[in-house]
Amino acid sequence: MLGVKENLMIALRGGCPEWVPEYTFMQSGETKPPNIMLMPNFLSQHRKIGVGGTDIWGVEYVPTASTNGASLPKPGAFILRDIRKWRDVIKAPDISGFDWEKIAKDTLETAHVDREATAVGFYLHFGYFQHLMSFMGFEEGLCALHEEPEECKALLEYLCDFYLTVAEKMIDYIKPDIMAVVDDTAAANAPFVAPAMFREFFVPLYDRQAKFGRDRGLPIAYHNCGKCETLLEPMVKIGVSLWDPAQPINDLDAIKRKYGNRLVIAGGWQPRGRLLERDVTDEEIEESVRETIYRLAPGGGYCFFGGYMGLIGDVESERKNKVVRDAYMKYRASVYGN
Repeated sequence: MLGVKENLMIALRGGCPEWVPEYTFMQSGETKPPNIMLMPNFLSQHRKIGVGGTDIWGVEYVPTASTNGASLPKPGAFILRDIRKWRDVIKAPDISGFDWEKIAKDTLETAHVDREATAVGFYLHFGYFQHLMSFMGFEEGLCALHEEPEECKALLEYLCDFYLTVAEKMIDYIKPDIMAVVDDTAAANAPFVAPAMFREFFVPLYDRQAKFGRDRGLPIAYHNCGKCETLLEPMVKIGVSLWDPAQPINDLDAIKRKYGNRLVIAGGWQPRGRLLERDVTDEEIEESVRETIYRLAPGGGYCFFGGYMGLIGDVESERKNKVVRDAYMKYRASVYGN
């Protein structure tokens, strides 16, 4: 029987795995998860669960109970009021004297990675779109994209240049199995920006980042929440081979028909409707997981990823997540006849 890492990598490279792999962006129910997403430690301190802090650009992050301790920019504490003055506010830190080999070693050791069992995904930040919104807030940030497009592009290129310098210094010390591109550019009903703006402003930056993976023969993973199906085509064109969390608000059946195993759908399950009712039964949760796996997994091109999110310490969410995971473990092999 294949190990979980080997099985996952078969799927990411377009093959049909032995059983339905599990994929996770943040954490996994397994002691040794099939994959882990690593950001260099000095870039990620402010995003520690339940801690918060200030990022390298000066944005303050605070943990929130409703997201189970994940940190978000502090409401109202935006650092950039006028996009035309970004050069006076946004200053990249001096990294000229960094010991990159040590940073890579410390990052891997902090995560307690078992390289034999776990595929390491390498990423640098939470997104160019998200950076702009964290600097300015959504109202001002979205207005800036329309009113001062050249200034926005200049700022985003500045960020990209910095992060790709870090990638160039670190990637061959990290030796990742997966290169990751991350940005949340969509809400529950539609993207925050039109597909044309997405292609003009953001895809060239993602492409520059994805090149590190293409040059090394690594599969490229793309994280984008929400209803972002209209944004997938240019990402597949730059080499993306996996998309998470692939929420079912998107037409996942149509996406699977269109891309087949070229784009692994990592997700596909989310508690909605009846699954969110207080009296939902374990049997109903299990059946929903089974239906999702049997609908999306045939032929490959699918990884399971999903669960309940509740307040910190919410024992009911924890209990339901155990039902979800037990159902995944029950049905992950049978769909391929194993």
